[in-house]
Amino acid sequence: MNLKEKTAEILKRLKREYPEPKTALNFSEPFQLLVATVLSAQATDVLVNRVTEGLFKKYKTVKDYADAQLDKLQKDVSSVNFYKTKAKNIQAAARIVVEEFNSKVPGTMEELTRLPGVARKTANIILSNAFGINEGIAVDTHVKRLSNRLGLTKSEDPVKIEQDLTVLTPKEEWGNISHLLIFHGRQICRAKKPLHSECVLYDICPSGNI
Repeated sequence: MNLKEKTAEILKRLKREYPEPKTALNFSEPFQLLVATVLSAQATDVLVNRVTEGLFKKYKTVKDYADAQLDKLQKDVSSVNFYKTKAKNIQAAARIVVEEFNSKVPGTMEELTRLPGVARKTANIILSNAFGINEGIAVDTHVKRLSNRLGLTKSEDPVKIEQDLTVLTPKEEWGNISHLLIFHGRQICRAKKPLHSECVLYDICPSGNI
């Protein structure tokens, strides 16, 4: 089995395990997803969803974030780490979206990565989950770890990992593979003690002796 065939088999098996591959972050429109994704850096989705439950009730439009008093916005997200910087970035991004994009979150990688707090990974998440656009593959710590363990890449650099995965994966699956690897990384292929006996990929994983 070559690498492309192996990747297809990984996708097939993980889709059986996780039939609804989508972000675990709660949102109902694109700017909410932008806010949630910015907050999620080095924070759990569970915590972020707890914070955004109240946040999204208080700030209903992009302009609400743009016009907010920064100290109050910071207080509203203070239970996540780096909350001061994250709140500043959210407000700065909101102001650009209001002023330059008529309060509509832009739908291209180039435009999204101009927004404060939005790097390529965040932009990929927004494009895939809010707009159904597969521009690339979001590489977080789980995707990085599993891609290496499964032998899909030899790189530690997220940019190179993304390039390696896009070559191996059909474009229509770029959004899915990220979610599937994240789900599997959280539940089974953990950083310290992978649950080999429960892993549906064990027989095709070169890292079975971890």
